[in-house]
Amino acid sequence: MKKKFIVAITGASGSIYGFHLVSALMKYPVELFVLMSDSGRQVAAHETGFKSGSIAEYLEQTGGVFHEQATLNETDPADSFAPVASGSFQHHGMVIAPCSMNTLAAVSNGITSNLIHRAADVCLKEKRALILLARETPLSLIHLKNMTRAAEAGATIMPPSPGFYARPKTIDDLVDSIVARVLDHLHIGNRLSARWPQA
Repeated sequence: MKKKFIVAITGASGSIYGFHLVSALMKYPVELFVLMSDSGRQVAAHETGFKSGSIAEYLEQTGGVFHEQATLNETDPADSFAPVASGSFQHHGMVIAPCSMNTLAAVSNGITSNLIHRAADVCLKEKRALILLARETPLSLIHLKNMTRAAEAGATIMPPSPGFYARPKTIDDLVDSIVARVLDHLHIGNRLSARWPQA
């Protein structure tokens, strides 16, 4: 059976993490559901040049190569009837990359005002992998408490803090070092980034 994953891109700085993750996952025979908030689109347009339109087309235009058996379903975060809204929908994990502090607050407090929040809430109640690339600095006590609450509920908090032992030469190298860790947590073998101590 094809592995199924959910990737959400929200309005924090760092939409490149979400795009690189989607591109990396699509190199495998997976079924991917991608949700992008309105603020996520605005930030992505500013940071990456992404225009309103298809994420798949954007990735292909920027050099993405997809596995012939991979499928990408772009889902409207306002669609409360989408498959990912239900606990009966089987999948292998969800990643919010980047995860804004607004999204973190909603997830950690069980507020499901859009499909991204709902899908994350479903992950927690169904004991499925939920990885949050929480993007903010410095962190207030409110942020830290929300992270603690989400972690206690079963989420993995993974601030995108790249390592430098692999001697990265480009921004893509830094981003991919984080994406590699995400793939590890989704149990997908990869060679996106050098591993210690072979670096």
